[in-house]
Amino acid sequence: MARVSSAFRCADCGWTTPRWVGQCAECRAWNTLVDVTDAAPARGVAPARLAAARVAVPITEVSATDAEHAPTGIGEFDRVLGGGVVPGAAILLSGEPGVGKSTLLLEVAARAASAGRRVLYVSAEESASQVRLRASRTGALVPSLYLASETDLATILGQIDEVAPQLVIVDSVQTVSSALSEGIAGGPSQVREVASTLIRVAKDRAIPVLLVGHVTKDGTIAGPRLLEHLVDVVLHFEGDRQTALRFVRALKNRFGPTDEVGCFEMTGEGIAQVPDPSGLFLSRARTPVSGTCVTIAVEGRRALPVEVQALIVDSKAPQPRRVVNGVDGSRVAMLLAVLERRANIRLGDHDVYVSTVGGIRLTEPGADLAIALALASAAKDRPFAITQAAVGEISLAGEIRPAASARQRASEARRLGFSTLIDADAAHVNEALRRAWAAAPPTRGGAGRLDDVPAF
Repeated sequence: MARVSSAFRCADCGWTTPRWVGQCAECRAWNTLVDVTDAAPARGVAPARLAAARVAVPITEVSATDAEHAPTGIGEFDRVLGGGVVPGAAILLSGEPGVGKSTLLLEVAARAASAGRRVLYVSAEESASQVRLRASRTGALVPSLYLASETDLATILGQIDEVAPQLVIVDSVQTVSSALSEGIAGGPSQVREVASTLIRVAKDRAIPVLLVGHVTKDGTIAGPRLLEHLVDVVLHFEGDRQTALRFVRALKNRFGPTDEVGCFEMTGEGIAQVPDPSGLFLSRARTPVSGTCVTIAVEGRRALPVEVQALIVDSKAPQPRRVVNGVDGSRVAMLLAVLERRANIRLGDHDVYVSTVGGIRLTEPGADLAIALALASAAKDRPFAITQAAVGEISLAGEIRPAASARQRASEARRLGFSTLIDADAAHVNEALRRAWAAAPPTRGGAGRLDDVPAF
């Protein structure tokens, strides 16, 4: 007699329990448990007979040539992947609507097709004619690039059998459905079935598969969390739709680093890679301007100069305004308190505006010193030298701590022509202000004179 074992599995994270409960104990989601009751033999599963090709072998005898990276032709994309796509790899690219995911992958498909590989681009959101129009605009018309507009998983598998591609792109995994699974397209069970089937095809045939994934309003990938565990690489395409700059970050990578960042720029002809984005986040001012300071930020393994701008004006409101763009508002509030308490620069009755140039967002504490110097420069209305940069984290006591990758930041600062780098060698924010103003250009009039700087 077969023994019936009852079990319930969470559709979001895969957690199982022998009895139904309202809330998943793993991901804390409500009403996501589904019945997966099955019949199992009372004495367990009998061992299967293994074919000769499937018998386990010593790890030293396993060939590594099958897992070598194949470049896509887009250097910034290959940088994030670790050198290119690996045969049989499943890659998930997520991002907000309209950020340019389809444009990027169409460019990847065109480059791969131009290199002599047969590529199948499956669009489940647009018709083949719509994709063709975008391809003609971006210059992606290559004969070995095959287009298909399908939403049925079985039909997509038939297209793979017919075309026999060397690269498959599915846009997107949330809009494809399978007749073998219940629910509508985009539901947890459908996404799990579609993704697992495509990944199995990728592994069995050594075909790299790139999947486009939608995101929710809070920025996480839509669908079950199991999707991120199934794929080999998870990439996130981000950027402000008000600017042309885009970043690709690796959140998970079984074949390469997870701290690399690829930089791209959206143009009228499509998407273009930016191998050296050092000038994108600096203003074009040739003369020193008060309230500005440059820091050397690290995005992945890449050091980038970023200009921080601050503006201080008298407040007409009972509660002065604190407006930030590209930096953390709570971090700026902390730095204002440190400047007032440790450096005697009082800004409590002023409106404060802080922003970065180029739309980049600074989240690392290594930008604290540049933000503080920009605020001090705006408060005194005295500019710093344009050949000066600052890197360092500021504590509540006003001490300056070294930032990570200090040697790389210093090397990039020298390469870009910054002759002065104020960092943790200045032990306190007061000393950093002295050094910054000592190297500042002379000013006319009484405002901003060196003797106006408080004696720290």
